[in-house]
Amino acid sequence: MPEDSEASGVEELRDEVEDLKALVNTLLTIIMEEADGVQSGAAPSIPDQPKRGYCM
Repeated sequence: MPEDSEASGVEELRDEVEDLKALVNTLLTIIMEEADGVQSGAAPSIPDQPKRGYCM
């Protein structure tokens, strides 16, 4: 019986790792797409600065 519970525990951990990987990938995608808010218009623009290549 301990082998069954150990196997199910490993499977649960494996599922949890997969969920966490998906969450990390989602968060990294959000961070990379809108790092400075320029794409969404949320960040104020600084006068006389290039449109890209800077982060607030």
